[in-house]
Amino acid sequence: FKMCPGRVICKLLCSGEKEVDLAVQSAKAAFKIWSQMSGMERSRVLLEAARIIREQRDEIATLETINNGKSIFEARVDIDISWQCLEYYAGLAGSLAGEHVQLPGGSFGYTRREPLGVCVGIGAWNYPFQIACWKSAPALACGNAMVFKPSPFTPVSVVRLAEIFTEAGVPKGLFNVVQGGAATGQFLCHHPDVAKVSFTGSVPTGIKIMEMAAKGIKPVTLELGGKSPLIIFSDCVLENAVNGALMANFLTQGEVCCNGTRVFVERKILDAFTKEVVKRTQKIKVGDPLLEDTRMGALINRPHLDRVQGFIKQAKEQGAKVLCGGDLYVPDDPKLKNGYYMQPCVLGNCTDDMTCVKEEIFGPVMSILPFDTEEEVVERANNTKFGLAGGVFTRDIQKAHRVVAALKAGMCFINNYNISPVELPFGGYKYSGFGRENGRAAIEYYSQLKTVCVEMGDVESVF
Repeated sequence: FKMCPGRVICKLLCSGEKEVDLAVQSAKAAFKIWSQMSGMERSRVLLEAARIIREQRDEIATLETINNGKSIFEARVDIDISWQCLEYYAGLAGSLAGEHVQLPGGSFGYTRREPLGVCVGIGAWNYPFQIACWKSAPALACGNAMVFKPSPFTPVSVVRLAEIFTEAGVPKGLFNVVQGGAATGQFLCHHPDVAKVSFTGSVPTGIKIMEMAAKGIKPVTLELGGKSPLIIFSDCVLENAVNGALMANFLTQGEVCCNGTRVFVERKILDAFTKEVVKRTQKIKVGDPLLEDTRMGALINRPHLDRVQGFIKQAKEQGAKVLCGGDLYVPDDPKLKNGYYMQPCVLGNCTDDMTCVKEEIFGPVMSILPFDTEEEVVERANNTKFGLAGGVFTRDIQKAHRVVAALKAGMCFINNYNISPVELPFGGYKYSGFGRENGRAAIEYYSQLKTVCVEMGDVESVF
């Protein structure tokens, strides 16, 4: 697969309708075996997969860095989260159960928690391996099979995950990988033997997937975009708030759906905060993502880099001030000269009506906006079609909880940002999607309840 004008790392064939059908039928056959195993049996296999990933952490992280362009430092964190996710759902697999309900006259009812069948996972290119684990771990723990389609921009590392599942002992075909773009996704969504679709990506594509799944009455989980607010109150610990703003904007080259890219700063500390953020941003080392001291690698491809640059150009035209960064970056190493690098950017003098403040840039661009009162900033923070995340930095614990309660967002942070424990549900409000990944909540989206009502006496008829 060629990502011009960068280096070709591999070539692949897109899966057509025939290949998609073969993958679904293979998963369907494996599902018959896997779904009949006990939760404890499934747990042991998932734990073995987690062990393999943990032992091969550095090797898989290197593969992910080449696959995506993020720093090796970050890629290792992604791989750690991945095996932790498998371990977490391995722990839940043996505890999945329904309930028994006593009814009058000795009769009773009970519920069974049953798998859905063949689930489809469609991943994004910013966290290829991690997203595949976030989707497959709860799916497999519940007894489902999965056909997974990674982004065509990052096709490699998910294939390694499929190999690891096989090594760990899942039935052949239980986790299948198909490659391709929109056409392959359409074949998956329309396939009559697919029971559920879980998608991570853009809003326009999410809308199309929801429309296609609706034709087959298939449940969907949508984890879409965001334009999340990060609110910095004047009573915060300034150093923590600056660290939080950097974490909220520059992880994975800013290509993170839940990034807090609208940074609202209380006016009385605006200058101090801005000065420190700019100073720290200018120190971020950009370059070869495989070097240990690199903190920001390359963006995913040339069209996306051009798109991010276009947002910065438009921001300047609309009156924003580039406080630092924003330019293309050419590393000294000649072998990196065709890489898609840019300097992380901080925009000042921003207003709520600017395009850079309203639309998701999905690149290393932070917009700083001043505010005066709590009531004002909450209203402005919620004035967006998105609702994925939000953050608050303050030493006033009552204010912190009051503000996050008022934020219309699915994932909120108090005095931190972009922390993703697998124990906690992740997902959005409004245009950011619905359904949840991670935590016990994900079990609800990969299983279904069957109710059984048992009569212990004579059946009475009204006829």
